[in-house]
Amino acid sequence: MDVIGFRRKSDEQLIKQALEGSEDAWLTLVKRYETRLYNHALRMVGNSDDAMDLLQDVFLSVFRNLANFRGDAPFGAWIFRIATFRCTDHLRRKTKTQFSEYEELPDADRSTNPATGYEDIRSNGDIVRMLGSLPNEQRQVLELKFFQNFTFDEIAVQLGISSNTAKSRLYAALKKLRGTDEASAIAC
Repeated sequence: MDVIGFRRKSDEQLIKQALEGSEDAWLTLVKRYETRLYNHALRMVGNSDDAMDLLQDVFLSVFRNLANFRGDAPFGAWIFRIATFRCTDHLRRKTKTQFSEYEELPDADRSTNPATGYEDIRSNGDIVRMLGSLPNEQRQVLELKFFQNFTFDEIAVQLGISSNTAKSRLYAALKKLRGTDEASAIAC
């Protein structure tokens, strides 16, 4: 089967084939989630090298535990839960997280106008620094809600909290960010 055929398959079909030994199915799953997971990790930890290490750690963990995926929740929610836990563990181990580095998210489109591309990079760096100013619990909820588009119920399941707790953490994070000019960029 060609690569395009694999792209059209559902996550569940790809998981089944990957478990049967299909390298192409596994690589399609990786390609499907790698950019979103990298951006998620970058916004959570604020450092591109750490985000890349975490991305590799997440995929290694998923590969080793793929047979344990029961399908109770969508695969995307499962893999983001793993990523969120890895990021949380990373932040706990770090004595002090530095968000002063200038980080670039790879989604910025610089093809039309270099000046616009620069503004996108600057804006993304500002967002990473703003997220770094939040407590980890609030940053997790904000990331999962606005950048990954999960519902409050999905966030609650991923983080092992109630939906109301997820909502209160989001609103507390937005309240802390309200004084900054860039806060409106996140909420858009």
